[in-house]
Amino acid sequence: MSTTSSAIPLSAFRDELLRAGLLLATGVPGVYGRSAAFEDTVERVDRMVTACGAGDRPDVMRFPPILNRSDFERSGYLQSFPHLAGTIHSFAGTEPAHRSLIDTMAAGGDWSAAFPATRVVLTPAACYPVYPMLTGSLPRSGRLVDVMSYCFRHEPSEDAGRMQMFRMHEQVRAGDPETVTAWRDSWIARAESFTAALGLDAHTEVASDPFFGRGGKLLAVNQRDQGLKLEISVCIASDDRPTAIISLNCHQDHFGEAFAITTADGAIAHTACVGFGLERIALALFRRHGLDRRDWPRAVCQTLEV
Repeated sequence: MSTTSSAIPLSAFRDELLRAGLLLATGVPGVYGRSAAFEDTVERVDRMVTACGAGDRPDVMRFPPILNRSDFERSGYLQSFPHLAGTIHSFAGTEPAHRSLIDTMAAGGDWSAAFPATRVVLTPAACYPVYPMLTGSLPRSGRLVDVMSYCFRHEPSEDAGRMQMFRMHEQVRAGDPETVTAWRDSWIARAESFTAALGLDAHTEVASDPFFGRGGKLLAVNQRDQGLKLEISVCIASDDRPTAIISLNCHQDHFGEAFAITTADGAIAHTACVGFGLERIALALFRRHGLDRRDWPRAVCQTLEV
């Protein structure tokens, strides 16, 4: 089993993964290629997530990892997490502007000014493209959606668990407050059973998002006090700084109001989501059981169908 103590740098486990060829270095912190064994593990975890929610018969939606910029602005993400956002820019100039760009680049100058923002941004969480699809009046039973996507967050790190580009598989619920809150809470035991089946030493705790700015601390305190965010965490890069691999979130009426989602009775709908970090779960498996899957416990291999 691979081990990492608090005296060892956060990069130690990442370096083990690179030496083993499970991750492939790109020269950018938090951006990696994946080997066949690593990708196969992620895909098996993804199938487990699908199976875990299949009995609820959710609507399945899949989106590319880009988001309509106007929907992104409506979501409120920039108000809370501007430091994590990733925008997409593209050249839109003339031929003379292109020649100027080449000259600037050749001279070692800053050529980025020639690339204005486009109408799309990088998806920060798999659930974000879902909310615009729910605009309008929901059925009386509400809506339940299964969604998976690559996501981007600008937090370069030597910690293997903090990738800039990663996949999230989410279950998203929209409806009246009582139904949505009960649904989120019903997933706690289900998610804990999921990690137990993988042999992970996981812990569930009340958490908060990394809100930006001076007001962020107050937002985080309010989120914690109301128990709106729960995280299931395991040790990946460090023994004393666990990493969240599953997040269970109540958004209250935030997205309902932003995207004019209403219940059948005309009230602003509440939403919640349960998100599984696929790469993080795979990393947790390699950290817990070792870098060679042939050495993993038989029960874990049977669960993953390895």
